[in-house]
Amino acid sequence: MKNIALFPGSFDPLTMGHLSTIERGAQIFDEVIVGIFVNTNKKSLFSTEEKVQLAKEAVHHLSNVRVISQETELTVQTARRFGAKFLLRGIRNFNDYEYEKEIRTMNRHLDPEIETVFLMAETQYSHISSSLLKETLFFHGDVKEYLPTNIYQALQKKRDQDEA
Repeated sequence: MKNIALFPGSFDPLTMGHLSTIERGAQIFDEVIVGIFVNTNKKSLFSTEEKVQLAKEAVHHLSNVRVISQETELTVQTARRFGAKFLLRGIRNFNDYEYEKEIRTMNRHLDPEIETVFLMAETQYSHISSSLLKETLFFHGDVKEYLPTNIYQALQKKRDQDEA
């Protein structure tokens, strides 16, 4: 039986911190499924289709990683549907830990057979978030080292379209 992990998130955009978690997860699990989910508390810059395409390009070097989208079901339902027994989550700091602990507890309530695995963020990415990177880039700050090249270029294009 394969050990499959689902890494859910809104990934708007996927950052080098996310990519680091995916790469490390790919070394631990037989398969990692990156799930592009809807965060009802956020307004997305990229469409779901754009996020899927960008994520696929960013993880193309990982043979045991695939990208899916999901907009209408709970994370544990998606995990079950794909045979994932693990939810992969990255933690940058104490605030992330508290937030993720609440989500883990609810997911455990919904499906006690699905285990959440936390990976601590690499130090160089522990201070970044998608929101911070988007805002910094839109005001012409340098965030190139925190984004996969294809995603950095897509964000620049969005910024330039907004300025035109």
